[in-house]
Amino acid sequence: MTDGTWVTLISIGVTFFFMLGVPVFLVIGYWVIGMSFVLGLPLINTGAALGDVFTDGFALLAMPLFILTGDLINRSGIARRLSDFAYSCLGWLRGGLAMASLGACGLFAAISGSNSATTATIGSMLHPEMVKGGYDERFSAATAAAGGTVGIIIPPSIIFIVYGFLMNLPISELFLAGIIPGSMMVFGMMLVAFIICTRNGWGYLIRLEFGRVFKTAVGAWLGFFAIGLVLWGIYTGKFSPTEAAGVTVGFCVIVGFLSLPIFRMMGSPSEERSFKERSITEYLVVKGFSPTELPSITMRSAQIAGILAPLIAVSVVMQQILSVLGAQQFIGDFVRGMGGYYAVLFTSMAIVFVAGMVLESLPVTIILAPILAPIAHSVGVEPVQFAVIFLVGASIGFITPPYGLNLYVASGVTGVPYFRLLRYTVPYLVALLAVWIVVALVPVLSTILIPSR
Repeated sequence: MTDGTWVTLISIGVTFFFMLGVPVFLVIGYWVIGMSFVLGLPLINTGAALGDVFTDGFALLAMPLFILTGDLINRSGIARRLSDFAYSCLGWLRGGLAMASLGACGLFAAISGSNSATTATIGSMLHPEMVKGGYDERFSAATAAAGGTVGIIIPPSIIFIVYGFLMNLPISELFLAGIIPGSMMVFGMMLVAFIICTRNGWGYLIRLEFGRVFKTAVGAWLGFFAIGLVLWGIYTGKFSPTEAAGVTVGFCVIVGFLSLPIFRMMGSPSEERSFKERSITEYLVVKGFSPTELPSITMRSAQIAGILAPLIAVSVVMQQILSVLGAQQFIGDFVRGMGGYYAVLFTSMAIVFVAGMVLESLPVTIILAPILAPIAHSVGVEPVQFAVIFLVGASIGFITPPYGLNLYVASGVTGVPYFRLLRYTVPYLVALLAVWIVVALVPVLSTILIPSR
């Protein structure tokens, strides 16, 4: 058989594996190994490429650290305090708890940088509360899935780190560029939640009380401090994103260790009591965790990082093989042939959207960013702006079937079957697409916060 026939058969075979639910890392890995044999590439090249990704990529060290940060703030109770604050501000509106879930996703994302961690944490905490509050369980689970999309846009962001590493762009600038678009995504989804809940009469209303807002804001002070610490350090240049991740982990560990004995001395006050029954002092202290719990927390984070890191590495090798096959040249010629600024921009967005339907954001970024970004730059799209456009599109892929990673995560933590989520995911998808188009058409939204722009 010819090489072309082998390429086709191997590609069909791994596609079949993917449809059977084989992990994406293994699917890409099988394809890479098969293509290496067909093209006569030595397997040692694959091993060398895998090693180079991590030995030469200091910026990628931030990825496991931000994943660990997300687990630490969840276990310490900081995430719960952030969600309480969001609810105290929005609970007086119809659909307030749904909007609070989305707001909590934004706040959690501002510390953790992970979409799946955001969906899993907020979904597991607030889905039961929403169901008890009269919301449809499908809508509640879909809200958690949609809210998690901002996890890779609002800084710090793991995928921004990967993109900056690949395209040699300042990660601190990418972080700043994601603030406004990420906030727009949150507010767009909040509007959708308000409209749906108003039409269906879902949710119990609470009075807007200054005392409740003040107490929950005090209770969330550690979360606000962590967010401010990351953004201040990166914005002022005091430390790099990787150093910011290390500092945040250290902060969360210290808070967790110091809070637990104080929490116990106060009699371990219940989080279920109303805000009127709890004092300011009780709000000031989170439950924390003991040093003996740290290994299990770290192990969970390591498991997630252990899934993502090989996926990045093998996707880099996949990108090299696609270049040998001429796929990158084909896609590049196709996009260039579209014409001018807007034609290239929207064609690139369409390619990212379609790719996001079948692949996770990391392989989408690693495979397509090096192809599309230079073409977009050649027609006048500012590199940092294109990075935001590209990654907002990649984030939307987290709730687009058939892949839709956040849909699987939300289904897992809430118990709502995957296909039952899809109905209520569509309105959120429409809102995110609208925000995406606005971000693409208004470059200043991505660049206004960057000092040098």
